[in-house]
Amino acid sequence: MRFDAVLASALYSSNLFLGHVRASSDDAAAESSATLAEESPTSTAVEKPMFTPTTIKAPFFEQFTDDWDSRWSPSHAKKEDSKADEEWAYVGEWAVEEPHVLKGIEGDKGLVVKNAAAHHAISAKFDKPIDNKGKTLVVQYEVKLQNGLECGGAYMKLLQDNKALHAEEFSNASPYVIMFGPDKCGATNKVHFIFKHKNPKTGEYEEKHLKAAPMARIVKTTSLYTLVVNPDQTFQIKVDGESLKNGSLLEDFTPAVNPEKEIDDPNEKKPEDWVDTARIADPEATKPEDWDEDAPYEVVDEEATKPDDWLDDEPSMIPDPEAEKPEDWDDEEDGDWIPPMVSNPKCDEASGCGKWEPPTKKNPEYKGKWTAPYIDNPEYKGVWKPKTIPNPDFFEDLEPSRFEPMGAIGFEIWTMQSDILFDNLYIGHSIEDAEKLKSQTYDVKIAVEKAEDEATKPKPPDDIKSPSDLKFMDNPMFYIQEKVDLFMAITKSGGIVEAAKFVPEIAGGIVAVAVALIGIVVAAISMSSATPPPQVKKATEKVKEIAADVKDATASGVDKAQAEVQKRTTRSSGPAE
Repeated sequence: MRFDAVLASALYSSNLFLGHVRASSDDAAAESSATLAEESPTSTAVEKPMFTPTTIKAPFFEQFTDDWDSRWSPSHAKKEDSKADEEWAYVGEWAVEEPHVLKGIEGDKGLVVKNAAAHHAISAKFDKPIDNKGKTLVVQYEVKLQNGLECGGAYMKLLQDNKALHAEEFSNASPYVIMFGPDKCGATNKVHFIFKHKNPKTGEYEEKHLKAAPMARIVKTTSLYTLVVNPDQTFQIKVDGESLKNGSLLEDFTPAVNPEKEIDDPNEKKPEDWVDTARIADPEATKPEDWDEDAPYEVVDEEATKPDDWLDDEPSMIPDPEAEKPEDWDDEEDGDWIPPMVSNPKCDEASGCGKWEPPTKKNPEYKGKWTAPYIDNPEYKGVWKPKTIPNPDFFEDLEPSRFEPMGAIGFEIWTMQSDILFDNLYIGHSIEDAEKLKSQTYDVKIAVEKAEDEATKPKPPDDIKSPSDLKFMDNPMFYIQEKVDLFMAITKSGGIVEAAKFVPEIAGGIVAVAVALIGIVVAAISMSSATPPPQVKKATEKVKEIAADVKDATASGVDKAQAEVQKRTTRSSGPAE
């Protein structure tokens, strides 16, 4: 075994050690930030108002006061999924509690999803069905994603009023009228607005999905989602009071509410002799007699001349004249030593070296493969289209906002994050009351939440002007990382011996790792042989020499480091001030 290979392994191990130091420092910093992030939401740095129930009235309004469980019922149904082999049950738990992240109002409780990676379903019946025919429909509620939202929904459903509406059987198969709210998973991030429209001819219901839905806001502060549907078939979606989408029920949904008046005749077929190729190769065109398809793209430049300073007898690459055979090179084991090749410096000063050959240039006679030009097709009849006929399924509903009566509200969701909180649910007909509710609840809490978030953010550490100002006990991992960075920087500019003088702690660590690795290798070889091979003895002597050099280079630095350690130890073990 050659010493170079052993030394390389030692240095590799040292690099792993230094890399571990840097990674550990980064992990420690991340862990510290995470700890601060976990602790910050519980801080009471900002004064909070007390919760007071609002006096606003609506067909349905919920602030989750103490009697909430008299109105809301968790579902115990099975989730219907024809594509899945397993049967899913709504096992997710619900609770009404105050937020534990960035609380905005003391005593203000909300409905909370308690389990991650679980199916949840809960609903509440209205005192009487809500019918918005001829009225404005306003749907508004708060969502607080206390643990963020990576994959899951936080939308609500307004359920169709019917005799079969039983809260304990609420599921994904329960007929709904409107689905509204945020949904995010992977690249999908949108505010859903889906309504079910009844076909007046067949009586069947079809989902109409909003095109180009706005993005949901994935933050840990409270978000307010508002949907307004007007009798003139227009709608508006607002998030946190900001209008993000305006449109029409008749124009901005897919599939469209109303089908086409005419459709292509499904029985019509294109005639076999129909020609729909607009242009064709000219059948009468012929290749010119002087067209040479075999002419090369490039030819030798006959007019080129060899530069006067061209060095014909000089090779472009030569053996490195400064290279020396390593002292530990063994011709029997390693073969004949051959110096590495480098660019001939003489060639850099001239136009070139070696045999000169004229360059190539683009062939002026090159034309490539001949093809006939294209002409308009005299038989072309145009693009064939089938005849249109009246759509037998056509109907026209100019007032899709006249939704079916709604008898309940429900949350039927699956999410990978727990602690999603819902609050201040408003279902009614007054935009003014919804705005008033926003000013009394959302506007109050969001101001406190943002102030709390700002007040509890971890402050960045003070900048340290020089590594020499660092104290080990203040931040051990940061101390080691900065010393490693300084050692590497000095090594690149002045060499390892110079770096050892300034940063003896790191130099000592590297030598210790190298010596330990050499010891392991020597021990392993010695166990397999009574007499260690000559190369092992040689490697051992080499390590001793390196250790001696580093010891001399770091003597003064080590003394200084030991004094500093003694001072830190005395300080840390002394009486508290």
